Amino acid sequence: MSEKILITGGAGFIGRQVTAELLRRGNDVRVLDCLLPQVHGDSARPEGLAPEAELIVADIRDGDAVARALDGIDSVVHLAAEVGVGQSMYEVERYTSANDVGTAVLFERLIDHPVRRVVTASSMSIYGEGLYRDADGNLIENAERGIVRDGQKVWDPLDNLGRPLSPVATPEWKRPSLASIYALNKYVQERTTHIMGPPYGIESVCLRLFNVYGPGQALSNPYTGVLAIFASRLLNGQRPMIFEDGEQRRDFVHVSDVARAFAGALALPEAKGETFNIGSGHDRSVTEVAQSLARAMGRNDCEPEIVGKARIGDIRHCFCDTGLAAERLGFRATQDFEQGLAELAQWVQQQTAEDRVAHARAELEARGLVA
Repeated sequence: MSEKILITGGAGFIGRQVTAELLRRGNDVRVLDCLLPQVHGDSARPEGLAPEAELIVADIRDGDAVARALDGIDSVVHLAAEVGVGQSMYEVERYTSANDVGTAVLFERLIDHPVRRVVTASSMSIYGEGLYRDADGNLIENAERGIVRDGQKVWDPLDNLGRPLSPVATPEWKRPSLASIYALNKYVQERTTHIMGPPYGIESVCLRLFNVYGPGQALSNPYTGVLAIFASRLLNGQRPMIFEDGEQRRDFVHVSDVARAFAGALALPEAKGETFNIGSGHDRSVTEVAQSLARAMGRNDCEPEIVGKARIGDIRHCFCDTGLAAERLGFRATQDFEQGLAELAQWVQQQTAEDRVAHARAELEARGLVA
């Protein structure tokens, strides 16, 4: 059944792909986006936003604009958010206002303009450290690391006896451990969605996205996804900058797979009231990923620069347990990683990007957010 769907933040990297996927499935799409200069530059209508989509340029915190955007809408995909763990640790008011207050404004307007379902984008960042197993086979939800132990840097979490912990795939039942303002914001968005939906007859779904990559990322935004940051450095002939020792492990999922997940979360009755991990189910070290992207871009001369320092709010290992999404959504990521990197590299070669990574690092260090 086709619907008219509002996508907040729909002009962004993920939003444009979700827009295209929903249009392909026969829906009408309206986009509400403030076109933040940090992400979109001075574009009046971002390249790649489907021409069939109606665009309303307004801030998610503008209640009157949100009410207008909701007129005639059947369901909502809520993507509007400031994105960036590091930046959230010093632009606290900006992040909390856009992410948490913006979500509150949306749901307050939904009281008078109820819809069938809201699907909200959450983040793997709410887990903090992922799930681990200790040497005795016990699962550890609350792993912590001190970075410095007995005068030496120890990147990986240890148990109470000083033994190393082994990372395992993180399922939805793992309790949150909020290590940054961004993580806190995304958890508030999750809880607001599930708290506010049912009393007003609105079905709620949240998707915890892991590391999303693909063509269309904001290459000049130093707080975007790590692959876009690496791509920007490589495009400018610079070495990818990697914090810690580069062995931290993540799950990278292609944006086309993520778009399919949102479409399924909107349509399937089984998704109602649930929160799902959306990832590939494969973990890779950050160094491995940087080297693979350099090869894809023909920049084997740009070996990663290992910083040997940690950013406050960063976590060591977190990758996706995909079981629940497979069971309830019938969702599995299908994009091959190497093919996805080749596609990203081809797109990047046609772009220009201002490398602002060094500036962003200096900002964090000046504020004492790098240890």
